Amino acid sequence: MHYTEITKTDVTAKAANMSDYDTTCTDFSWNDARKLIDGLPDGGINIAHEALERHVNAGHGAQIALRWIAKNGDCTDFSYREMSKLSNRFANVLRSSGLEKGARVYSLLGRTPELYVAALGALKAGCIFCPLFSAFGPEPIHSRMEIGGANALVTSSRLYNRKIKALRDRLPEMNTVLLTDGMIDGCDSLAALMNAASDDFRTERMELEDKALLHFTSGTTGKPKGVVHVHEAVVAHHITGRFALDLKPGDRYWCTADPGWVTGTSYGIIAPLTNRVTMIVDEGEFDVTRWYQILADEAINVWYTAPTAIRMLMKAGREAARSHDFKSLRFMASVGEPLNPEAVAWGNDLFGMPFHDNWWQTETGGIMIANFASMTVKPGSMGKPLPGITAGIVELTGNHATEVAEPMTIGELALRPGWPSMMRGYLHEEERYAKCFLDGWYLSGDLAMRDADGYFWFVGRSNDLIKSSGHLIGPFEVESALMEHEAVAEVGVIGVPDETAGERVKAYVALKPGYKTSDALLLELLGHARKKLGPAVAPKEIVFRKNLPKTRSGKIMRRLLKARELGLPEGDISTLESDEQ
Repeated sequence: MHYTEITKTDVTAKAANMSDYDTTCTDFSWNDARKLIDGLPDGGINIAHEALERHVNAGHGAQIALRWIAKNGDCTDFSYREMSKLSNRFANVLRSSGLEKGARVYSLLGRTPELYVAALGALKAGCIFCPLFSAFGPEPIHSRMEIGGANALVTSSRLYNRKIKALRDRLPEMNTVLLTDGMIDGCDSLAALMNAASDDFRTERMELEDKALLHFTSGTTGKPKGVVHVHEAVVAHHITGRFALDLKPGDRYWCTADPGWVTGTSYGIIAPLTNRVTMIVDEGEFDVTRWYQILADEAINVWYTAPTAIRMLMKAGREAARSHDFKSLRFMASVGEPLNPEAVAWGNDLFGMPFHDNWWQTETGGIMIANFASMTVKPGSMGKPLPGITAGIVELTGNHATEVAEPMTIGELALRPGWPSMMRGYLHEEERYAKCFLDGWYLSGDLAMRDADGYFWFVGRSNDLIKSSGHLIGPFEVESALMEHEAVAEVGVIGVPDETAGERVKAYVALKPGYKTSDALLLELLGHARKKLGPAVAPKEIVFRKNLPKTRSGKIMRRLLKARELGLPEGDISTLESDEQ
């Protein structure tokens, strides 16, 4: 189905932070972008200072920085001054626990105020902050904490007992566990330590290239990759928040992403605070009525969400939104996976404005390609590159990457390196990091096309990663968990299309001799996977097979599994040794 382009009015274009795309791109420089942040009074830089202290120092300390909506609907407000003092206290707690500059501080929390305080306080203390998604199971948590060499963890009593306690002996570098509630032997009460700590702290002076954030993204094989970002990334977070999300001081902004994922940190904490907005944070999970109420009752101006959530709202029908007034809403954006054209058109019909899709990765640290507030939206397109970003479609031949000039030619989406939020490495994997760059390009691993007007269009992943509800899931991690079950001999995991989640995880399982397929065993395996991986990563469907297609070297051919699942051409199967039966 063809969807008509959505052109902005002159009034909309002139009111946007970036009123003219071409002029802004021509005049833009990263040096000018650096001048939009303050830096520390004694030189150096610190993300937390740009998020909090500079606004307090400029007389905006009374503005609400964070409005937290608890699951029961109660609201608690935290001003910029209060967030500054609370993060100071947390930084002092880290110091009193023996954690100095460079220490690795992890969080395993839901969307609670303590998570946001911990993120800013850790950065303020010069520590490296790594948020974990609270729905992860013990094994994904352990692998990420082991790779990063976790020194400290902030979590709740419930999550500690369920997911951490049994891991403590396997994490020798983690000497500090701070519980946000209750007391357990071997852990400290965060509340007690915060009450005893001073709310005065001298923000640690950091250099541009000092490590600040550690995010994990799954690979197609092996363990998750630890992506390293530095304090200079705040330059990109700040300016992309202005350009791609049209954030303005005083806006009421709702990013629905959990800080356990990179979007929830880059654009759920840093970019909004550096742009001095009021962040709305909802502790509750997705609920159609609740979400519409938040948009209306909290007078949201800018809303950043995921295609999965948009599709769920669409499925609920127009009636669910009919009784709500969204007159404060000015800009809507989407990220996490490609946004289908129907969703863009639906947003324009229901809200009077389209969803603006954008593209970026954990590795890029910030938005790279976007549909901007002042530009025509082509439903289904990712948009155009941010000012300061050079993007291209390249063809890989041997050890060379050649840019493709012909419009709408499929190739790998690539970027010219040098933007401030670009990853500085994969932790402990220098060779893997080096392979991301070729002939002056950063290779994204995504396939895309560029049209004659300079708009980019997503085609698909060039590897086996699964994108489900905005989460990147590595098949190997799921396969490894299922292989731990005593009945399982072989596992192959793929992503299959899902109307709501984009893709869902599907596993093909071959059993060991002596085990028979049954509904009871199927339920047992599903439960085993959920316990190990958590509901966000575990497969939604398991199919039994006598054996799985493998190469002569023993590698299970996920590509062939997917081709047969979807009825696609099988391609070259010359290396195939065994097959499904």
